[in-house]
Amino acid sequence: MHRLQFHYTFAPPSATPTGLIGNPLLDLLNAVQESGSISGAARLLDLSYRHVWGELKRWENELGNELLVWEKGQAARLSEFGHKLLWAERQAQARLSPQIEALRADLERAYAVAFDDSVHILTLYASHDDALSALRAHAAAEHQLHLDIRFMGSVDALRALNEGRCVMAGFHTVQQAGAGSLGEQTYKPLLKPGLHKIIGFAQRTQGLMVARGNPLRLHSLEQLADGQVRFVNRALGTGTRLLLDELLAQQRIARSRIKGYRHTEPSHAAVAQAIAAGQADAGLGIEAAARARGLDFVPLVTEDYHLVCLKSALEEPAVQALCRVLQGPDWPGLLLKLPGYQPAQQLGQVLAMSRLLAWWKYRGEKKPKTRAAEGARRPRAQSAQERKPQKMSSRPGR
Repeated sequence: MHRLQFHYTFAPPSATPTGLIGNPLLDLLNAVQESGSISGAARLLDLSYRHVWGELKRWENELGNELLVWEKGQAARLSEFGHKLLWAERQAQARLSPQIEALRADLERAYAVAFDDSVHILTLYASHDDALSALRAHAAAEHQLHLDIRFMGSVDALRALNEGRCVMAGFHTVQQAGAGSLGEQTYKPLLKPGLHKIIGFAQRTQGLMVARGNPLRLHSLEQLADGQVRFVNRALGTGTRLLLDELLAQQRIARSRIKGYRHTEPSHAAVAQAIAAGQADAGLGIEAAARARGLDFVPLVTEDYHLVCLKSALEEPAVQALCRVLQGPDWPGLLLKLPGYQPAQQLGQVLAMSRLLAWWKYRGEKKPKTRAAEGARRPRAQSAQERKPQKMSSRPGR
């Protein structure tokens, strides 16, 4: 049994819609049957005799059966196999015509977006975030902006942006991260002032997701180091895994002391589910994911969630539409309904990275001047004799 593949084409608006699905081979067989010859089929289909004959022979080889009966002195006619193919196709078309017509209508509705100048599509690769999911629903329902979001680690999202696989990327950093931080080491090589621009989006709280009632009385990362608490982590390349490693380094806690450090889940929701199912006692994540699964939450840090694009993309209609959605009157209130979220201070504004990422420096820091150094650079006071104009000699120089 050969497998079937479906194809469709675009027709002008004036074309009459049909519930039939065309097939080139069956069109050839039907034309041969109607005209009684290959030359007649060629005329019906406005094709050359050579093309029709060649296609019929190719399909015979492909299907392993004769399609036509070739007898000397007689017109070509369909073989039994050819007749059965036509019969099967007509039976299928008769039974499935309503479903085919419904499928055609669904496809037309889907493609209508492409022909509507008021609708925009924005491809966004981003670190997993509940606010982005809410923004996607709001933008599509109220503003005809469709966010094509693919959730992945922050590092992978920025690489995708730089490789041209998306228009915008989402990543998050701890507020006021200092020079030399793990965030700087990770993100700085992927971002360039002047080339990338940040659009203000949100602030969110990250902390420990724990079982309802916090039965182990967990309040800090240090308590995870006793080897008794079962921890569930995020995968390498994610911003939350980076955050955990940063916090552990600041508190001088060895990763090897965290039971379950190598046990990873792909999203905040998956971490919360593992805890809710009793597979782990704690995990680092966002408050919204914890509350959604009936868990308690211990806040640890506040982060800025950034949306970043190339400067050259700022004038694209989809990016402009996103900024209008973020600056609109409805979005801040919707964002505040998510536990642990606040709108960014400059929501929807295009910002320079140096204003938000504290570790970005355009130049090296200048060393403070000492008095000795300033004195050495200060010009020496001229004596009265030195200030007196000198008479120029009329003798030519040697």
